[in-house]
Amino acid sequence: MLQLTLVGVVFLVFTFGTIMIWPMSSRSRWNPSGRHCYITGGSSGLGLALAILFTKRGADVSIVARNKENLDKALAQLEASRVNPNQILRAYSYSLGTLGGATDALEAACVPHGGQTPDAVFLCAGKATPGFFIEQTEESLRKGMDDTYWLAAQSAMAASKRMVRTHTEGKIVFVSSVLGYFGLIGYSTYSPGKHAIRGLAETLRQELLLYSIDVQIYMPVTMYSPGYDEENKTKPELVLKIEESDGGLTPEKAAEGLYKGVQKGDFHITDTFVANLFRASTRGSSPFGSSVLKDVFFGIIAMIGLTMWRKDVDKQVKGHREAHAEYLESKNTFAPK
Repeated sequence: MLQLTLVGVVFLVFTFGTIMIWPMSSRSRWNPSGRHCYITGGSSGLGLALAILFTKRGADVSIVARNKENLDKALAQLEASRVNPNQILRAYSYSLGTLGGATDALEAACVPHGGQTPDAVFLCAGKATPGFFIEQTEESLRKGMDDTYWLAAQSAMAASKRMVRTHTEGKIVFVSSVLGYFGLIGYSTYSPGKHAIRGLAETLRQELLLYSIDVQIYMPVTMYSPGYDEENKTKPELVLKIEESDGGLTPEKAAEGLYKGVQKGDFHITDTFVANLFRASTRGSSPFGSSVLKDVFFGIIAMIGLTMWRKDVDKQVKGHREAHAEYLESKNTFAPK
C-alpha cells in the first residue's frame, strides 16, 4: 500500500512539474496593427476605450451602437486618435438584439474593406438594471437576457457564420463580467445573462477550433462608465453598501487589461486580483491562463478567501432583513400577518 502511495505521489509530482514547464502557447502575440477590429457597444464605456486603443495601434476600427449622436461623438475621438491616413474608421447605427440586425451591421462594416470579414470581433454591448428579484416581471427578466446574452449571442453567430463562409481565421472576444463567475444579490436580471455568455464562449472555444477561429472572454470587475452611472439609479441600497469597498476600473484600464489578455492568448481574461480568484476557483475544464503557477496560487487563496467573503456578504444580507421588511411594507408588497 505504501509503495503504491509513493508511486502515486511521484506520478503527481511528475505530472505537475511537466505542466509547470510546458509552454502555454507558441503563437506570437496578437497585434491589431493593420487588422480590421469590429466592436459592438463602441460608442461609450469599454467599447469606445477599446476602439481608441486599437486606433492608436494602427488598426482599422468599426464601432456599432444604437445611438447615432453618441456614435458621431465616438467616431470623432477615433479620428483624433488615428496614426496614419490609411486607417479605415467607421461608425454604424444598428440594433443588435436580433440575428438580422447583427448580420446587417456586420455586412455594412465589411463594405469599406472590399467585403472582407473583420479580423477580430469584440462583443462589448450590454447593460445592467439591478433590483430585487421579487420586484421583477416576466418582461424585465426577458429584457435582462436581451441586454446581456442575446446582444452577444446574435453578433457572435453573425460573425462566426461569416468567418466560416469566407475562410477567415479570425478572433471573437466576448465580454462577460466577474458576475459571470458568481451571483450577487440585486443582479438577478444581469448575472444569469453573463453566466450564459460564459457558457457560450466555452462552447465556441472548442467548436470553432474546427475553423481555426480563436475565442476568448473578458471577465471585468466594476467599470466606472456611463452604464455604471445608469445602473446605480436602480441599485438597491443594500447592494450599494456591499459594493462600497469594491475596487473598480476606468474603461481605459479595462481596455488595456483586455488587450493584454488577448495578446497573451488567454481564454479567460482577468486583470484584477478579485477576478483572478474567481477565475482560478471556477475554471472547470477551461484552459489555464498564460501562467499555470499563477492559477494554482490564486486557486489556493480562493479556497479560503472566497469562503470568508461569502460568509461576510451573507451576514450583511441577513442583517438587512428588518430594513428590507420596512421597505417592502412601504410598497405594500407584504401581505398582512
